[in-house]
Amino acid sequence: MAIDYRVNAPITTDQFIELFRESGLGKRRPIDDLHCMEGMLKHANLTVSAWDAEKLLGIARSMTDFHYACYLSDLAVHEKFQGTGIGRQLQIITQAQLGPKCKLILVAAPNADSYYEHLGYQRNPRCWVLERWRSIDA
Repeated sequence: MAIDYRVNAPITTDQFIELFRESGLGKRRPIDDLHCMEGMLKHANLTVSAWDAEKLLGIARSMTDFHYACYLSDLAVHEKFQGTGIGRQLQIITQAQLGPKCKLILVAAPNADSYYEHLGYQRNPRCWVLERWRSIDA
């Protein structure tokens, strides 16, 4: 099977949600909130996707300024194709879209630390998260 990689190709919300279900990432994403999933897909400004014909097998979804920082929000690969190099290739293509000083930044799933370390990422303990339901304290 020849995998076709596409940059910023059209993806339907249904394809996006189905991939999250099939990848296992759906457990940590709001796949039952159609409005949120549509917004996640619509407002990402860099997507790299992997396809077998018209079947979406993987996605790297990012928000970036292309010069300093690229936040890789989602890296999802269909469970049957995990371990085949699709995720690695999605990241390689994502990085190729970026300027020479732009770094990839992500928050990894708990069991993915060794995967990202193996690829050359460095752990950074300075990530902070403010849930939407919390107010910024004065």
